[in-house]
Amino acid sequence: MAKSTLKQIAPFFILALIALVSLFVKPASDFADVSKYNAADITWILVATALVFLMTPGLAFFYGGMVHRKNVISTMMKSVVAAGVVSVLWITVGYSLCFGTDIGGFIGNPLTHLFFKDVNSGEPWVGAPTIPKTLFSLFQLMFAIITPGLVVGAVAERIRFTSYILFIALFSLLVYAPLAHWSWHPDGFLFKMGALDFAGGTVVHISAGCAALAGALVLKRRKTHIEHKEIPPANIPYILIGTGLLWFGWFGFNAGSALGANAIAVSAFATTNTAAASAGLGWMFFDVIRGKKPSVTGFCIGAVVGLVAITPGAGFVGIPQSIFIGVLSAIISNVAVYYKQKSTLDDTLDVFPCHGIGGMVGMLLTGVFATKAVNAAGNDGLFFGNTAFFFTQMKAMLIAGGYSFLVSYVIFKFINFILPLRVTAEEEEIGLDASQHNEKYMQGTLLVYNNGKIKEEEVIDHED
Repeated sequence: MAKSTLKQIAPFFILALIALVSLFVKPASDFADVSKYNAADITWILVATALVFLMTPGLAFFYGGMVHRKNVISTMMKSVVAAGVVSVLWITVGYSLCFGTDIGGFIGNPLTHLFFKDVNSGEPWVGAPTIPKTLFSLFQLMFAIITPGLVVGAVAERIRFTSYILFIALFSLLVYAPLAHWSWHPDGFLFKMGALDFAGGTVVHISAGCAALAGALVLKRRKTHIEHKEIPPANIPYILIGTGLLWFGWFGFNAGSALGANAIAVSAFATTNTAAASAGLGWMFFDVIRGKKPSVTGFCIGAVVGLVAITPGAGFVGIPQSIFIGVLSAIISNVAVYYKQKSTLDDTLDVFPCHGIGGMVGMLLTGVFATKAVNAAGNDGLFFGNTAFFFTQMKAMLIAGGYSFLVSYVIFKFINFILPLRVTAEEEEIGLDASQHNEKYMQGTLLVYNNGKIKEEEVIDHED
């Protein structure tokens, strides 16, 4: 057995320390006064929370199907491991940073709910008075989990697993938490500025897209990208399964953000489905007029872009306008992918063109099509004569994107300074499944490796 280094054992000891400290936190009972809550709202948000969690394995299938077959397992694992890292961070300090007592409109006080203190027994969240604060926190946790998982697509096939674990932690604390506080806490400065982000256009998609751009720049290009080798997707049915899970889970993502079983949830549900459908068709048909054949991959990517674009405005825009939002976002992201492919930027799975730019388009179109006729708590957009609100959305978009890119760039650089961020050329050639995890997926075959040599082969569904 090889001798472990300090860098290898540090994650275990940090987790062990957190586990030991948690023993001394006094538990508190929930539902101290059941009369203050609404059973229908609790039921719906429980379902929505589970739906949003389902998006994380959905993302794993979506990304895993797109990469080279020698990197399927590593790519999927990086997406789902965020559920472990972020969940523990959220209970210890993450929720406090996002929704704790405000400090200067920038961040929550980390001591407010340290180790979930007073979350169970306290008053409900001000924006969700009909459900327990614990449930509100768990719903928000699912957003925090999937956000760093989105970044995986840009750095796939070359980032070291341990380095990515550290990135998840630092990104969650230094990028996601401030953005969530700015946008969704009543004292956050973007919230007070009047910017609207119904379900995470800035907090999730713009932040992840811009972090993905930073990661791709720091990690630089893969050998296959430099040599202009076309890498076929490992498993197109995985892409379709992933898209279905994401689309299904997104109903909880957007409609759940109404934080109750109400008319806004119904409207958000409808705009979500409509934008995804129109964007999938928009991407596929736009490919056809560019001389390509219609493909399931194109439809799936387009549908996800539509889901991204409708997210900030899902509960603020009308259902008919969501068709336009879906189609326009698909065309813009499709063009962005085309020009990215002609550049030297190696964003493996086009996270920035799809999530970053898709989120930006969604924020701006929320500034165009939002209407108080749909949601009285929202605003009227440019389409209804309110120019000022459109520029508020633009300002929020630029602030969120700029902050996420700069801080994420520093995070990647910092990690690269203390740990090897990128795998070696030999490990990249072998594939990260084998070099990082001693496992490998190949055409339905799982190969278990021991020190680089095949130890055991289990044929799941062999194909010639």
